[in-house]
Amino acid sequence: MTADARIPGSGAPADGEVLGKAARENFPVAPFFLPAAWRDDLMAVYGFARLVDDAGDGDLERPGHHAEVLGVGTPPPADRFRPDGSGLPTEEETAFRLALLDGLERDLDRVFGHSGAPGPGAPGTAPGGPGAEPPRHPLLRALVPTVEKHGLSAEPFRNLIQANRVDQHTTRYATYEDLLGYCELSANPVGRLVLAIAGVSTPERVERSDAVCSALQVVEHLQDVAEDRARGRIYLPAEDLDRFGVTEEDLAATAAGGRVRALVAFEAERAGTLLDRGSPLVGTVRGRLRLLLAGFTAGGRAALGAIAAAGHDVLSEPPVPAKGRLLREAAATYVKGR
Repeated sequence: MTADARIPGSGAPADGEVLGKAARENFPVAPFFLPAAWRDDLMAVYGFARLVDDAGDGDLERPGHHAEVLGVGTPPPADRFRPDGSGLPTEEETAFRLALLDGLERDLDRVFGHSGAPGPGAPGTAPGGPGAEPPRHPLLRALVPTVEKHGLSAEPFRNLIQANRVDQHTTRYATYEDLLGYCELSANPVGRLVLAIAGVSTPERVERSDAVCSALQVVEHLQDVAEDRARGRIYLPAEDLDRFGVTEEDLAATAAGGRVRALVAFEAERAGTLLDRGSPLVGTVRGRLRLLLAGFTAGGRAALGAIAAAGHDVLSEPPVPAKGRLLREAAATYVKGR
C-alpha cells in the first residue's frame, strides 16, 4: 500500500478515512505482534471490507471522490439524501450505493485480472492477462500483492460485496437461520481470508472459523440494535421478536424494557454457543497466529460480557467492552486454546 495513493481531486489519502476505523473494532485487525508482512496483508483485506461496508451503509466521508475514481458518476445532491430526517436512504441514495458496489466489483475484477490469481472464470484462470488494467481504487490496488502472494480466490471478496447489496433491499430476517445465511456473506469470508493468508486453511478450520465469525456478526448486531434501526434495519429475527412479545416500537425506546432485555439475552446466549463451537480453532495453531485468533474470539466474549454487564440494555448506548476485559479474555483463550 503506497502512502501517496490518492483519490483524484480529494487532496487526502484515499485509504485514511477507511483504515482509521480499525482501532474501533471489537477485535484486533492487525496487531503489532504479527510479522510486518502479515499486518500489511490483513490491513489490505480489512481496507477492502471496510470500504465495501461504508459504501453499502452510506458512511463514506467523501462519496463523490470514491465514485469518481471508480467511474460510477456522482451522488445525489445533499438535500436529496434523507429529506424527511428519518435516517432512511431515499431511492436515489440506494441506487447510488448499489452503483458504488457495482463499481467496486468491477475493480475487484481488475485486481484478479491484474494479479493473475484465480478469478471468477474457470479454476486457475484469470479474467485478464498481460497488460490488464490495474485496479482504480487505492484500497483495491493494495489487494493485488496480497492476492498474488497467497493465491487468494475472488469468492470471499465478492461475498462481502453481495452482503452489502443484500442490505439495500433486505431489512428484516424472518428466522435465525436466515440471519446466519446473511452472516455467510457478511462475516465468514473474513475468517476464511485470514486462514488463507496464514496458510493454514483446512475444511475443519474453515468450519470453526465460520462459527466464530458468525458469532462476532451476531454480537455486533446486538450492540448496534438502535443504530441499525435508525438505518431502517432490524437484524433480530422476526420469529424471536414474536416469541418475546417485542415490537419494533419497543426497539425505538431510549432504554430497553424487560421483554427487549430478555430477547437480547436469548440472542447473546446463541452467539455464545456459536463462539463455543468455533473457539477450538485457536488450539489448532501455534505462535503468533494462535494469539491473533485468540484475540478474535476474545473480542466476541468481551463484547458479550459488556452486554451482560449492561443488563442486556442495548438501547441506552451500545455496550462496549473495556480494554482490560478484552486482554484478560484473550489471555485466557490463548492458554486454553479455545
